[in-house]
Amino acid sequence: MDLNKATVIGNVTRDPETRTTPTGHTVANFSIATNFTWTDQSGQRQQKAEFHNIVAWRKLAEICQQYLRKGSKIYIEGRLETRSWEDKDSGKKQYRTEIIADNMIMLDRASDRPAGGAPQSESPADDSEPRYEQAPQTPAAQPQATAPQTPAAPAPSNNQVTEEEINVEDIPF
Repeated sequence: MDLNKATVIGNVTRDPETRTTPTGHTVANFSIATNFTWTDQSGQRQQKAEFHNIVAWRKLAEICQQYLRKGSKIYIEGRLETRSWEDKDSGKKQYRTEIIADNMIMLDRASDRPAGGAPQSESPADDSEPRYEQAPQTPAAQPQATAPQTPAAPAPSNNQVTEEEINVEDIPF
C-alpha cells in the first residue's frame, strides 16, 4: 500500500497565476508559506518559513484565481509531485516539487475576502474534480451533535415496562 498525501495550512505568498492548456484545461500556480517554530538548545525561540508550490487544475484553478489573493489563509490538501526538465541555458536538469491540490478551504473571515463571497461547499460532479469549500466562520455554523436515533420499540407486552413509566431524560447517557 502506498500513500502520497500533503496537507498544509498557510498564507498565499502571491496571487495565483492561471493559464489554459492546449487541451482546454485551466491550471493555477501559486505558493503558500508555512511557519515552523521551535526553541533551540539555548532557549531561544526560532522560526523558519517554508514555501510550498501549489498547482490546481480545472474548476479548482478557476476558484483559486477568483478568490485567492496574496496573504489569504488557506488549507490545501493534495499529493506531492516532482517535475524535472532540462534548463535551456545551462543544460542542467532542474527539479521542482509541487503539491497538486485536490481540496482547498479558505480560512479567512468573509470580510477579509474580495467582493463576491465564496462558494459555501460544493462537490464536483465526478471524483476526478477537486473539492473546495469555505470553512465555517462562527460556532453557530458548526454542525451540532445529535443524539443517535434509536429504532422504534415493539409494542409492550404485559410483562414489559411501558414508555410512560420511563422518562427518556432520566437515562444517564
